Amino acid sequence: MTGQENMAEAFTAVGLEEKIGYRFRDQRLLKQALTHSSYANEQKINKLQDYERLEFLGDAVLELISSDFLFHENPQLPEGKLTKLRSSMVCEPALAFCARELELGSYMLLGKGEEATGGRRRDSITSDAMEALIGALYLDGGFMAAHDFIHRFILSDLENKILFYDSKTVLQEMIQTDSQSRLTYELTGEEGPDHDKEFLVDAVLNGQVAGSGRGRTKKAAEQQAAYEAILYLRKKQK
Repeated sequence: MTGQENMAEAFTAVGLEEKIGYRFRDQRLLKQALTHSSYANEQKINKLQDYERLEFLGDAVLELISSDFLFHENPQLPEGKLTKLRSSMVCEPALAFCARELELGSYMLLGKGEEATGGRRRDSITSDAMEALIGALYLDGGFMAAHDFIHRFILSDLENKILFYDSKTVLQEMIQTDSQSRLTYELTGEEGPDHDKEFLVDAVLNGQVAGSGRGRTKKAAEQQAAYEAILYLRKKQK
């Protein structure tokens, strides 16, 4: 075992387990959930030792638990709206948002190339790791371990999270009552090297900046700008 692996395991045990309030009986499951395929390839680890199989399992567990939650919390909603709501909660940006709150990317084992290109902050990687962690919790502690984690870190503060996840749609619905309103998203700048770039976007309502956002994709920056615009309009309406 390399020094990097030793440090990663120690750091994970002290840091991430404390954050989630769960101690893994089988530390190998936790390590696997945090091992990206680039690291497995680089270290010549068996392909089955990266997080992809756990991600597959975690995705199914997350869908079941989130469906059960929404079914019981929203008895008035029909199937179509429940499906749409669940999709917004467990999509890539939503899970990446939750992963950022845990700083999950900082605990991951990445290959040198993925590390150099900003993989720890990439939504596609951290959202997959979030599902892999759920799969690891399910195997290590059973259904309730996964259930408690999902309720605490994904289904908590849901009103604000849903607002963020679907902010562009919510903002559009807020302004569509006025047929004269015009909303555009304008790219105002780019920061960082090509392999680790951030985009800056303004949400412009009737010629005035209502919100600003930044993100590693234009879409993510627009989502953040829309969220800030919603908060601005709500404050203005009070």
